[in-house]
Amino acid sequence: MSNEDLTIAFTVEQSPEEAFAAITNVRDWWSGDISGSTDQPGAVFTYRNRDVHRSTQRITELTPARRVAWHIEDSYLDFVGDKTEWNGTDVTFEVTPTDAGTEVRFTHTGLVPAVECFDACSNAWQFYIAGSLRNLIAKGQGQPNPKEASGRPRD
Repeated sequence: MSNEDLTIAFTVEQSPEEAFAAITNVRDWWSGDISGSTDQPGAVFTYRNRDVHRSTQRITELTPARRVAWHIEDSYLDFVGDKTEWNGTDVTFEVTPTDAGTEVRFTHTGLVPAVECFDACSNAWQFYIAGSLRNLIAKGQGQPNPKEASGRPRD
């Protein structure tokens, strides 16, 4: 992990167990177009947003109330020259108890300013992590993408 990897952190009043449960409930904060298990070690799940973005994540670590890690095995990003920029990158969620509640620290290792999708992808992650996931933990309601039939997703 370099100091340029995209990192987003926030603190909520809820417990590490509550934060961990929300993180692994990916459909409630990222998107409705997810297939596969998002809460089992070694499981593989696929995210898809129309024909714009598709990625396949393998869950490489699930330490309850502490850490979630995904390895991105395959990806397709329609809006950049190298459609497979995310291939081989890793996503981690560190869950740490604090005096104020729980800190959640998200890092997308390999998503650095030098890659073409950095601006668009970091803006999207900011929405999903600091907005949707944080709200799912703190308020019980995230803002995942609308289903394809309801209009253009926000990604």
